[in-house]
Amino acid sequence: MSVTAPAISSFTPPRRTLMGPGPSDVPQRILDAMARPTIGHLDPAFCDMMEQTKSLLRYALRTENKLTFPVSGPGSVGMETCFVNLVEPGDKVIVCVNGVFGGRMLENVKRCGGVPVTVDDAWGRAVDPAKVEAAFAAHPDAKILAFVHAETSTGALSDAAALAAVARRHGALSIMDCVTSLGGTPVMIDAWGIDAAYSGSQKCLSCTPGLSPVTFSEAAIAKVRARRTPVQSWFMDLNLVLGYWSGEGKRTYHHTAPINPLYGLHEALVMLAEEGIDNAWARHRAMHEALKTGLEGMGLTFLVPADERLPQLNSVRLPAGIDDAACRARLLNEFDLEIGAGLGVLAGQIWRIGLMGASASRHNVDYCLKALAAVLGKH
Repeated sequence: MSVTAPAISSFTPPRRTLMGPGPSDVPQRILDAMARPTIGHLDPAFCDMMEQTKSLLRYALRTENKLTFPVSGPGSVGMETCFVNLVEPGDKVIVCVNGVFGGRMLENVKRCGGVPVTVDDAWGRAVDPAKVEAAFAAHPDAKILAFVHAETSTGALSDAAALAAVARRHGALSIMDCVTSLGGTPVMIDAWGIDAAYSGSQKCLSCTPGLSPVTFSEAAIAKVRARRTPVQSWFMDLNLVLGYWSGEGKRTYHHTAPINPLYGLHEALVMLAEEGIDNAWARHRAMHEALKTGLEGMGLTFLVPADERLPQLNSVRLPAGIDDAACRARLLNEFDLEIGAGLGVLAGQIWRIGLMGASASRHNVDYCLKALAAVLGKH
């Protein structure tokens, strides 16, 4: 039987301005880095780059944790890496749910055989530390607190330092989702006392999707080493993957790392270090203020209160009578501009406008406001 090859030519993507919840615009410098020659994943030169990447990630995460590296997979794999290693069957875990991604944490606890205790807050609001304190008082045997620092589904920013302090007072470890916050708003792993955290390459780091930085404290590593049961995932078992990422002595083969995407992440982190982490945080804040002024001038209102609002992910309420999908389609088709829709209970109620990484620029802010004014004016 002969099979005819499909008449398909090379794919050329359109040029978009990415101002949704991720991915963000990828600078040409990072794309050029990813086009460099592929070498082996055990090549000494590649191993040197791996060590540099770990050091750069420690800078971005503000940590001295030795166990800091990028997982080969998107932020969801980083999330699973934290949960499958730290949660054993029967472990009680307090999970804060104030949006879609807190719900995903809850699902991970269940799949690991943990016993979840949920702390619920309204979508669009930060996690309430007092509710977490009450949950620990009611469940003093809880071993882990899990929360989302920057809830991508709503743009709400929670007080990670306060939440981690509650966990420590009750002798529990903390797992933090900082997928949308890393590189765009302060993430202070050591100062806040976070035990495990995961992020993504495609948000405020402005790299392509597919890599998830993670970091683990010594207390978290001790819990992994003291497990009574094997980690349920072979691929994400820290006891195995560290033989490849450890850097001490000869590296052992674990998997074929995504070599060229790691070039890109390395370059993105070099660019962050060149700008300076404090300057990056200030840039994201300044662009948020500029966007806020323009949006409010058009009569648009924000979902999240100002003191709980994430600067790099802006959730704005749709004006009455506006067709969500039709407006976003016009932005994409007429202006090559992508913004995000609402998720879950907020579907059809909000737009999520991202100012992440390279997308957090004055040009993008002005372009977005101009495009929105044109589309809303016609509606």
